Amino acid sequence: MKLDILEEVMLPEGVSATVSSSGLLVKGAKGEVVRKLDNIRVSLTVKGNIVEFASKKATKREKSFLYSSIAHLRNMMAGVVSPYTYTLKICSGHFPMTCTISNNMFTIKNFLGEKVPRTVRLRAGVSVKLDGDKVMIQSVNKELAGQTAADIEKATRISGKDLRVFQDGIYMIEKAGVAVEHA
Repeated sequence: MKLDILEEVMLPEGVSATVSSSGLLVKGAKGEVVRKLDNIRVSLTVKGNIVEFASKKATKREKSFLYSSIAHLRNMMAGVVSPYTYTLKICSGHFPMTCTISNNMFTIKNFLGEKVPRTVRLRAGVSVKLDGDKVMIQSVNKELAGQTAADIEKATRISGKDLRVFQDGIYMIEKAGVAVEHA
């Protein structure tokens, strides 16, 4: 059944939003995030501190786009108030692994005794810090922080070995402030 949908999202104090041709721009104390939210059948307007999403005679597709856009907006608002933090742990049982950051590259040396270091290109807008055996990733954009953490974790993925014996690698222990449980 096609219905008219109008949803309003209140912006918290210190957060502003604007709609432009490049997408929705959300600014806050910690930074700004831009996201392209374009659908012909869903209109997006900003009135003061309220962001309105509206669709006339919305089908299932427009309804899903509209509510997904609201979820993205909430993630953007939370990120510009307090940045998303991902924590990874460096585990090296067989060979002493060393990690360094230089020139937007995260380098993993001596992983499982390999002579050639593994590297990950860090994304713009993400800050990565090493603190002993912990890797801290921070960004106002949840997608960028999560993808950077996943890239680093994937760089030390082991294939062809018994994972019960070779537990070396870099593993995510905290996603956006929530502890990760490994099976």
